[in-house]
Amino acid sequence: MAAISASMVKELRERTQLGMMDCKKALVEADGDMELAIENMRKSSGLKAAKKAGRIASDGLIGIRLTDDGRFGVMVEVNCETDFAARDDNFVGFVGTVTDQIFESRESDIDKLLEAGLEGTRESLVQKIGENVSIRRAEVFGDQDDQGHVHSYVHNNGKIGVLVAMTGGSAELGKDIAMHIAATSPLVVGPDDAPADVIEKEREIYKAQADDSGKPPEIVAKMIEGKVRKYLAEISLTEQPFVKDGEIKVGALLKREQASVIRFARYEVGEGIEKATEDFAAEVAAQLT
Repeated sequence: MAAISASMVKELRERTQLGMMDCKKALVEADGDMELAIENMRKSSGLKAAKKAGRIASDGLIGIRLTDDGRFGVMVEVNCETDFAARDDNFVGFVGTVTDQIFESRESDIDKLLEAGLEGTRESLVQKIGENVSIRRAEVFGDQDDQGHVHSYVHNNGKIGVLVAMTGGSAELGKDIAMHIAATSPLVVGPDDAPADVIEKEREIYKAQADDSGKPPEIVAKMIEGKVRKYLAEISLTEQPFVKDGEIKVGALLKREQASVIRFARYEVGEGIEKATEDFAAEVAAQLT
């Protein structure tokens, strides 16, 4: 019997979009033969789900749910292939089901959610709407005592969602900050929160640009640090001009309202997913050869 590694299970799951336990079982039954496992799974009840798994699911919706007291909230991105399917009542209902399960279980691990029963529901939806469907990522806010209140915003097309954990301020301010994040896409709360490797990468880029300027090293060094400071201001929530009043920065607004943002998460449907481009002329030509 061949040893079944976690990486093999992960690869099969990525190739089929079927459940982790189903993939492990298929690999065991196929004695570790990846292609045989896929063939056997295609013959099983997961046939349609497996067929659709190769398609890139880069559309979809954001689901958000908060407690009435604003002390806890969750957000999830669920993907499908097209906007048409994203507006289907069956898909919308599935997003609601996923959001509710995350809310009730306080679980953001996608594999655990699928194992808990969502995988069967997902496969049924794939068969019903004829598109690949995947639960991509999830956030749980307010599961610690020091998280303050959770505020949210979902854009009217359901494609952008934000959760903000904030102390002080008001519900109106929380919503405004969430809307600001949706509009401007900051990466961190403040400059000090920027990862060192990200800063160093930017510094290397600016150094390569400045080295060609012909200026003295001390001037080049100042140019580089100036660009780094500008970059940090652009990606930091507190350093950005507030979208509803460009005369004040978000940090100053929060201070004026005696509020502080602890953390935030911004989801935009399909961000970072490489979208497939289809060349139908080439496809037809290939079939004729």
